[in-house]
Amino acid sequence: MGGELKEKVAQGVAWSMAEKIGSMLLAMAVRLVILRLLTRDILGFMSIPSAVVTVLLVIVDSGFSQSLVRHKGPSQSDYKSVFLFNIAVSAVLYGVLVALAPLAARWYGMPEIARIAPVFFLLLPLNALCAVQNTIFIRQFRFALLSKVTFLSSLAGGLTAIALALVGWGIWSLVAERVIAVGMRTALLWWLSDWRPCGKCGLKPLREMAPFGCSLMVTDLISNFYNKIPQFFLGKLYSPAVLGSFDQAVKLKDMPAATGIQAVQNVTFPALAKIRDDAPRFAEGYRQVVMVVSYVMFPIMLGMSAVARDMFVLLGEEWMPTVPYFEAVCLAGLFSPIALTAYNVLKARCKGPLIVRLEVVKKIIMTAIFAVTIPHSVMAVVWGLVAIAFCEMAVNFLATMRFTSLTFRRFVRTLLPVALVSGTMYLLVRLTAAAIPGNDLVRLLAELATGVVSYLALSALFRLEAFREVTTIVRRQLKK
Repeated sequence: MGGELKEKVAQGVAWSMAEKIGSMLLAMAVRLVILRLLTRDILGFMSIPSAVVTVLLVIVDSGFSQSLVRHKGPSQSDYKSVFLFNIAVSAVLYGVLVALAPLAARWYGMPEIARIAPVFFLLLPLNALCAVQNTIFIRQFRFALLSKVTFLSSLAGGLTAIALALVGWGIWSLVAERVIAVGMRTALLWWLSDWRPCGKCGLKPLREMAPFGCSLMVTDLISNFYNKIPQFFLGKLYSPAVLGSFDQAVKLKDMPAATGIQAVQNVTFPALAKIRDDAPRFAEGYRQVVMVVSYVMFPIMLGMSAVARDMFVLLGEEWMPTVPYFEAVCLAGLFSPIALTAYNVLKARCKGPLIVRLEVVKKIIMTAIFAVTIPHSVMAVVWGLVAIAFCEMAVNFLATMRFTSLTFRRFVRTLLPVALVSGTMYLLVRLTAAAIPGNDLVRLLAELATGVVSYLALSALFRLEAFREVTTIVRRQLKK
């Protein structure tokens, strides 16, 4: 990307990645304790309300936060109008969800949904309250601040969940984890931000941002809904225990996958938006982001797939049915970060209607895959998710070729060395597992050590460009 902007992106990615990794490790620690203390049924009960919140948060924002990030100079009126819109929409949705919760509970045969609804769905207005402050900090590249806020909030929610699970609160420990984490994040962002909803507001700013914002909302809404389709249908077709196994496999996969892509995405979208009119810098910036994302995510996802059995042994026999789901679904994590990076490029360079058309194409593919896999088996759904992630990456990348000079050949040459080194690391980890019988914990530690050492050694031996870029970023941040 060059110059000061590249420095800001590198610093932002470093801080964001540090927070995401810290939050991910904390979340995984909490998740391991929770899985040891709770049953698969309880986790299955939580999956439906969680999926609903994930989908409806898109409507609460309606794409206006990203419109503000893209805006060259949003005014106080713009911010206040978006803030009031978010609050109003979240309040309406909260009321609707609480009213419909008993019907959903009867439909799925899960009375727990109706019990937790009034508290759990507070996540919608709590998120709406801090959306503008979060957007302002993103525009200012204050990712160090956002990183600390997110980590502290996750820590508070995680510790609360563990304490409540230990004293037997069951599903309420999971509810408290989410609500307290989001509530604390909202309070901290209000405390740290100078912005307050004062001055004029009206419909004019919303109308001006609506074309782009609504296009993003439609695409993100469709995308989030389709991502949660397995939970919605599996919850009806299979037992809560099976749903819990599937949902936890996907969530554990999503922890590192979301960590990597969100760390880069939150920083690169505003950065790429700033240089979208400089074609050479934009194309090279796009290529470098793809290279760094793949270098970080490929070994993590393949490594998690390789150690899945020994990792789940530590959780107890209750969770062993989750192993085959997790081994397979981790492969989807190879493609989804690159797909989202390409989606960022489209948001920065093209107009909203094209994004909607692309989403229609991808959702037709997803519909066909789900129609075949959901009635067949849960394992078929898992492999369907892998195929969907690959198709999404392919469609998004092919679309970006209209807006950048990054060619398919250059794209493959960027990814291939990383893929080969990651694949070799995977084989070495599996060989290590086969060579060390006996203690599961010792074998798991040996597998992790083999993966880390072999990946870094092979990267240095073959002088991977991505390895040099990542080490340069790390050294630069350590000096600071």
